[in-house]
Amino acid sequence: MTERIAVIDCGSGNLRSVAKALERAAGMARRRCEVRVTASVQEVRDADRIVLPGVGAFAACRAGLRRVDGLWQALHEAMTSRPRPLLGICVGMQLLASRGREHGDHAGFDRIPGEVVPLSPADPACKVPHMGWNALALTDAGRAHALFTGLRDGDHVYFVHSYHMMPRNEDDCLARTDHGGPVTAAVGRDLVVGVQFHPEKSQQTGLRLLRNFLEWTHE
Repeated sequence: MTERIAVIDCGSGNLRSVAKALERAAGMARRRCEVRVTASVQEVRDADRIVLPGVGAFAACRAGLRRVDGLWQALHEAMTSRPRPLLGICVGMQLLASRGREHGDHAGFDRIPGEVVPLSPADPACKVPHMGWNALALTDAGRAHALFTGLRDGDHVYFVHSYHMMPRNEDDCLARTDHGGPVTAAVGRDLVVGVQFHPEKSQQTGLRLLRNFLEWTHE
């Protein structure tokens, strides 16, 4: 059986690099997957798994999804009434929150209750945007989650962001990193997971995480 993986095109970023990384991860896992970069509502509804990337500003990515009639609703259904595994990446993760505070207040999917707020490092040597490699610190929930199978504290991944999510519930946080203070690096609830970093730029650690996502079966 071939699984259909929809990589959502909200009009920002190099989505082909995400698709290529997923294809490589599928090969590592010996899984038959058809990876499609798409903004088609029907392809989202037909997909077995969904990846929601995003770069730039919260409001711009939100507007890109809203611009396609029915796309926001189809993604909402994929997280609620017709749940399937969904992975948000960077701003795609932030859109899972209740609200983004970038350039005004903007409603997110409200799947991971919380807010997306500006980075404010306590150490002035830590620049914003936070850009480059940084170490993961898994929470208890993260250590138990299939998304981080084979990964461990201290594994490095690649970040590019100026805002981060502050989940309302501690159990929704799967990993943090440090950038002049704790920064949310991964979240998850039910079939919805998100990472602030870019797995497609994070070499073997990122490929392992994408492989885990493709192999993840939620009981």
